[in-house]
Amino acid sequence: MSKMSENETTIAPKIVETGLVDRLGELAPLLLVPALAVIGFAAIGSPSTWITLTAAGLAMGMMIFIMASGLTLVFGLMDVINFGHGAFIAVGAFVGFTVLGYLIGWTDEPSVLLNLAALIPAIIAAMLLSGGAGYVFERFIVKPVYGQHLKQILVTMGGLIIAQQVIVMLWGPDEIHLARPETLRGSVVIGEAAIEKYRLVAVVIGLALFIAMRLVLNRTKIGLLVRAGVENGEMVEALGYRIRRLFLAVFIVGSALAGLGGVMWGLYQETITAHMGSEIMVLIFIVVIIGGLGSVEGCFIGALLVGLLSNYVAFLMPKASLVSTIALMVIVLMWRPQGLYPVVKAK
Repeated sequence: MSKMSENETTIAPKIVETGLVDRLGELAPLLLVPALAVIGFAAIGSPSTWITLTAAGLAMGMMIFIMASGLTLVFGLMDVINFGHGAFIAVGAFVGFTVLGYLIGWTDEPSVLLNLAALIPAIIAAMLLSGGAGYVFERFIVKPVYGQHLKQILVTMGGLIIAQQVIVMLWGPDEIHLARPETLRGSVVIGEAAIEKYRLVAVVIGLALFIAMRLVLNRTKIGLLVRAGVENGEMVEALGYRIRRLFLAVFIVGSALAGLGGVMWGLYQETITAHMGSEIMVLIFIVVIIGGLGSVEGCFIGALLVGLLSNYVAFLMPKASLVSTIALMVIVLMWRPQGLYPVVKAK
């Protein structure tokens, strides 16, 4: 009896210690964004410049998150390597441009209500068309190659090229200027720092989407099924739920979010091209890999890290900005090989 008590008293502290280590491991990625901001401040020196670059980095990160969030769920739930995701970004941008073009009289007015009356229909149309394109893409291109990763890469790349050529046929090959609504032009001055109004709006929208996704995934039955499907799709199927329909719904929602991101990215850059989706896909894949496949939280943190690092390095060492995000991915994967918050699938 005394031997048993001795063993229990020895094991108990180890269990507590292991639990504490696991807890610290979960919290560690949350500290990366503030840590990077502090390092950026030390390297930049000027508070006003740092505030401007940080706001720009957060806005960029939020927009990348919007575009990447759907893709990370598709990766995690459907095990699909979809290189064609960039097509939905471009479709959303061009549909948004077309709608805003018809409502240019409202976008040029210095009225928040009129600007919103033009911007909201543009976003809705972009998400609907991108979601519809996602439905067609999944049914005819992705569905025949489920479970075949090499074929998925080839056919989704082919789908992306076809989508780009369709855009060129409809809107032309040239770069198109996409003007922001009047009330989103210009900057807000905070002390000596100037922050573009549009970037503040992008931060708010990105944060609202992240909170909404967290609530849906954690507080609703649909979210429970999605999370269960990410971890063990066979179990969900065995419980009587049609996992294929869930796959399709997630794919459509992910495509619609890419369309929303396309409109926002186009307004951020103020130019759109048929190849804009494939150009931004490098950053999106880096964010998805850093965050951990299937993890919305990891995707969010990864997007903020990429946005901040890109802006800090572009200011400090412009020539190194192209490789900084790849270096970030390498460092994160050396620390956590499966990403910041990997979703562990049941075997």
